[in-house]
Amino acid sequence: MSELLSVPLKKPSDVDIITPLKNLIQSRYSTADKPEDCSEAVNEFSKLRNNAIWKAFEKYESSLEIIYGYYDQLVALESKIPPNELQVPFKWKDAFDKGNLFGSRLSLTISSLSYEKVCILFNIAALQSSVASAQSVENDEGLKLAAKLLQQAAGIFNHLKSTVMLSIQQDPTPDLNPDTLGALSQLMLAQAQQIFVHKAIHDNMKDSIVAKLACQCEDLYAEALKTFQRENLKHIWDKEWIPLIAGKQAALGAIAEFYQSLVCKADKNVGKEISRLRRANELLKAAVSRSGRNLFSEISSKIERNLAEAVKDNDFIYHEIIPDIKSMESIGKAQPAKVLPLAQPMSQKFNDLFVELVPVAVHQALASYDIRKTEIVNTEITKLRESTQMLNGLLASLNLPAAIEATGDGSEIPPSILEKANAVASLGGISELERMITELPELLKRNQDILDETDRMLDEEKASDDQLRSQFKEKWTRTPSDKLTEMFRSNSAKYRQIINNAVQADKTVREKFEAHRQGMELLSKGAEAIGTALPSGGSENVENNSAVQTLRQLMEEVETIKAERVTIESDLKNPTTDMKDVFLSALSKDGAINEAAISFENLGKTYGGLQKQVAESIEKQGPLVQRIQQAHSQFISERGSTAGGREQMMCSLASAHDAFRDLQNNLMEGTKFYNDLTQMLVTFQNKVSDFCFARKTEKDELMKDLTQESSRATSIQPSTPTYHSEPPKPSEPTPAPPSSAPQAPQGYLPYPVQATGMPVPYGATPNVPYPTYVPPPMPQGYNPYGTIPYPSSYQFPQGPPGGSYQNVQHAAQAPFPQQPPGGYQQGAYPPGAYPPGSYPTWR
Repeated sequence: MSELLSVPLKKPSDVDIITPLKNLIQSRYSTADKPEDCSEAVNEFSKLRNNAIWKAFEKYESSLEIIYGYYDQLVALESKIPPNELQVPFKWKDAFDKGNLFGSRLSLTISSLSYEKVCILFNIAALQSSVASAQSVENDEGLKLAAKLLQQAAGIFNHLKSTVMLSIQQDPTPDLNPDTLGALSQLMLAQAQQIFVHKAIHDNMKDSIVAKLACQCEDLYAEALKTFQRENLKHIWDKEWIPLIAGKQAALGAIAEFYQSLVCKADKNVGKEISRLRRANELLKAAVSRSGRNLFSEISSKIERNLAEAVKDNDFIYHEIIPDIKSMESIGKAQPAKVLPLAQPMSQKFNDLFVELVPVAVHQALASYDIRKTEIVNTEITKLRESTQMLNGLLASLNLPAAIEATGDGSEIPPSILEKANAVASLGGISELERMITELPELLKRNQDILDETDRMLDEEKASDDQLRSQFKEKWTRTPSDKLTEMFRSNSAKYRQIINNAVQADKTVREKFEAHRQGMELLSKGAEAIGTALPSGGSENVENNSAVQTLRQLMEEVETIKAERVTIESDLKNPTTDMKDVFLSALSKDGAINEAAISFENLGKTYGGLQKQVAESIEKQGPLVQRIQQAHSQFISERGSTAGGREQMMCSLASAHDAFRDLQNNLMEGTKFYNDLTQMLVTFQNKVSDFCFARKTEKDELMKDLTQESSRATSIQPSTPTYHSEPPKPSEPTPAPPSSAPQAPQGYLPYPVQATGMPVPYGATPNVPYPTYVPPPMPQGYNPYGTIPYPSSYQFPQGPPGGSYQNVQHAAQAPFPQQPPGGYQQGAYPPGAYPPGSYPTWR
């Protein structure tokens, strides 16, 4: 068999894929109640890559299965993480560029999983062509394998031709140019057809069949030759390729004419036989002239022998006129070789290393579902707590139930006041609040330092790029930092506003603490101190008051409503539906989720009953408040205003107790907020550091190319453009909301509560490649865009404070350490976030 052309492999570079991939998976999939431990899978994935990219150069059939497995893992992983978010600087050299005197070769570096997949797919087709060219034509197995591999390679190159620009979104190296890939696909198809010609000859098929197969093969080589000779492509190929393709075109034409001459011989058409043999002989000579080698030597000797015999017989016996070859009927064509579609999976033993990770579409649907669920839960709990807050404020302003507990001479401490004092003491008293308040500045400073360090990395990367752009002018052709860091800058501004809002929340907490400090201190000291400080009251016995019994019954109703609300709030907080299986079952083959599955009807089914209970509870409170006010008015009219300072002090103690409980919840939520924000900022910092490392690798590669270029002795410009590492240009992002977060209305909780408006991470643009991208939610329980300070005092019984109050729903989060977690270190990259020596600290 005439030699087959095999495509050279793209040469890869070793990269650290472990740390960035771990960071990305953990930031997208981990939750505190279920952390995603992907270390083993990521390590195995890294080993698989190293094995696959270098095994390809051994060019054995067994190497194909290894590289197939890696490609399948890439496809599976790409469906589970947005490919442009993986900040790994994948560098691949041009397959056809052999370098220059200084060893430089065209290369391209892109931090995208899609680019890695494209390059691996190119190498698969190249390796298939190499394995096919090594097969023996002496046995059927070799011919079958060669035909199969060449058809698959044609399919891969054809697939890449239509998808490469969408995948890398920038100018590729010459080997990945769509025109180049189209030419290679044509070549592989022509060579596959050539295998079928050899198979037909090897199996002694009918001469007419062999002729038709060879005639079609000649046409395929002619189409390939025309493409290979294009001005923009012919400089790419090895100097022997075009002559060999041209020679094969002529040689296959010769084979077609030879076997058709045998058909003529069988039909006793000696004149036509001689005409075709002469044409075959001419084509074989042309093949030798074009390629510089003797192609199909066995066929060549047969043609010469048959031609001599036919001419002799015609001269002595038949005396037929030799027709012009152009006037003879066409041979006909047959093409069993096809461009095979890309198989998925390619490996026969594919085992998804990341089977636990849900596809991107499911992850997006779950994130959107969680956001909607959190909005519903927070809204309903907000309604409950606002109503309870109004009720507590009303009772405190009326000194209930303490006012109806006084007996005898009025010197005894009411049981409700003692109960409040015991509750405060059991919760640690005012000293516990002071401890929690003093911890807030440290937590705040930790988050500010992480964000400052992240901004410093971005500023330093930009300054380096600007300096080199100014130095090299138009030679510095990589994408400017401003275009790539727009989303990072936007997210940083949003996080900065979150921190600023939290500072105001801290101030609100301290103001409320100071406003009720005296009452909380007295409650913390216990009954003896309260009894000493509480002024003596009048001698009237409230048991003689006709409204007391009514008020006591109303207080029991109040306690019943409060208990019901605690139960409802607990039911709202506890997750009741796992939508993962629902969305997975609705996932279509193309990776999309059926619209009906994400209509969130399950939210209504899950929370509809609880929403109804919330509405009923709030509705019951209105008449209850009116009855309490009426009964209290009757109580005052019968008792008269005799309580004086004692009554006012008990009202103050009741308000202090309520403030203590509120502040304790606020501080717990504030501490959790700061710790959750730390986790998010560390994730954000890791993404930025991955980006900066990828940009540094890209910068070093381009600097190396420019240095080698400047050191050349000659100033002759290369005939092809110099390709260098350039990161992908992000698609036009969706307009980001203003970086200045709106202030929430005045309400009850000072810290952010809603899980909406999460800053979109870098690379997750809404257009390409996942148009339905939904950003992951913040940890359930707070809104990154606004704080909701509560009033320092209550104005009752006029009604609840203006605006809405919002609830902090505690997600099941793992406890955060008091010290900053791994991933944060002021002035350097996070310790523990990267293995030693893998990611340097840029100063």
